[in-house]
Amino acid sequence: MQEFYLKELLKIKNGKDHKVLSEGDIPVFGSGGIMRFGNKYLYDKESILLPRKGSLENIQFSNIPFWTVDTLYYTEINVDLTEPYYLYYFLKSLNLERLNSGTGVPSMTFDAYYNVKIKLPSLANQKVLAGVLRSIDSKIELNNKLNDNLEQMAKTLYDYWFVQFDFPDANGKPYKTSGGKMVWNDELKREVPEGWSASTLDEIGNITGGSTPSRDNDSYFTKNGIAWITPKDLSLNEGNKFIKRGEQDVSQEGRNAASLNTMPRGTVLMSSRAPVGYLAIARNEVTTNQGFKSFVPKSYFTTEFIYYTIKNLALVIENNASGSTFKEVSTSVLKTIYFLAPQKQVIEMYTKSISSVFNRQELLEEENQKLAELREWLLPMLMNGQVKIG
Repeated sequence: MQEFYLKELLKIKNGKDHKVLSEGDIPVFGSGGIMRFGNKYLYDKESILLPRKGSLENIQFSNIPFWTVDTLYYTEINVDLTEPYYLYYFLKSLNLERLNSGTGVPSMTFDAYYNVKIKLPSLANQKVLAGVLRSIDSKIELNNKLNDNLEQMAKTLYDYWFVQFDFPDANGKPYKTSGGKMVWNDELKREVPEGWSASTLDEIGNITGGSTPSRDNDSYFTKNGIAWITPKDLSLNEGNKFIKRGEQDVSQEGRNAASLNTMPRGTVLMSSRAPVGYLAIARNEVTTNQGFKSFVPKSYFTTEFIYYTIKNLALVIENNASGSTFKEVSTSVLKTIYFLAPQKQVIEMYTKSISSVFNRQELLEEENQKLAELREWLLPMLMNGQVKIG
């Protein structure tokens, strides 16, 4: 291992105002990620993007031409001494927030970064280790792209069947387009397919809340207990359709003390406050805190149908939330919100058509979770030279 100051490994450059850019296909990075796409770039080589203000822990990396705004530094890396991707992960492993020099908004200066000490293995070893990290991240990125495509397919099919009403008729033809009979529905104030009806959300599933065990008793919380989900967990899970557990589990004692409801796999979890409307599907039995109104499927309604139905009603649900400190939607209010209930055979056909997509998405998310866990397990050992590859 050889020690360097960061100023020996890279040169920091200021980002610039992005308002001078026209629309294009070049990513414009801010401290929170990609903000937009412009028509010019500041730099076209691999670069570590270092926060100047805002989220100081959000170090980013680009291997394509890019622009950075003035809250984000970009860097020119000395590739004779360090492998860019290895250095990127090394910097992410450090607690750089301790170098914050801002009094209000967190801020970082050139000198604060430049004086960070870095211990590096040989350049050859850095390249080997970076190759492992790149492979893991490339696989995660590929899975995300596949999942995005599957999500688009799933949403399109739902809209085609239940918004445009072109589900297959008795002859396998699009219902509405082929002249299927439409009738007026007084509750929904619109025409709907014959045989469909307006129902309230308590008909689609058992609406179930949660609670929080007392924080005064440490034995109520554990790392390997009963899955317990909070709205924060759903925000951290953004981009995924399924969730297995949150940051904390509860013990059996904690579940009993708080009279927590255990909900089965396939329950559609919906945050009911702070904020309203985050969704995820339970991958296994779960409990939640009080910030949820979750839907346990009942009758002939399935997880697949419920998920997109609630998603499509998100604005309606949010508009029915109330509260002075933060908005919240109650069970009693949810029971007054209407949705359009198709006939049983249509739900069954839809579920049969879409279930393989949901299953594939769940497997991709699970694989990504395992890859991320492998990366987090490897990182400290790779950075400390405890693991040598090749």
